[in-house]
Amino acid sequence: MTDTEEATVANVILDLAAARGGGTLCPTEAARAASGTADWHHLMPLVRRVAVRLALEGRIVITRKGKPVDPTDFKGVYRLGLPRND
Repeated sequence: MTDTEEATVANVILDLAAARGGGTLCPTEAARAASGTADWHHLMPLVRRVAVRLALEGRIVITRKGKPVDPTDFKGVYRLGLPRND
């Protein structure tokens, strides 16, 4: 993947997360939005990589079952959202 594709996916994730306010989004939503076509499945590994990077930078949180997870060590179904300012 190119730097441009990574930047596009990062912007999509951040835009969708911002639109959700305090809610979260499914990574498939980011892949669909970044693809713009029905062929979005190939973007899922990139979405995950970019999400991990954004989480490590503190720009998003990765959650599983509603709880934040370690971005370097998670498995299964996950969601993306903005960090909470509690």
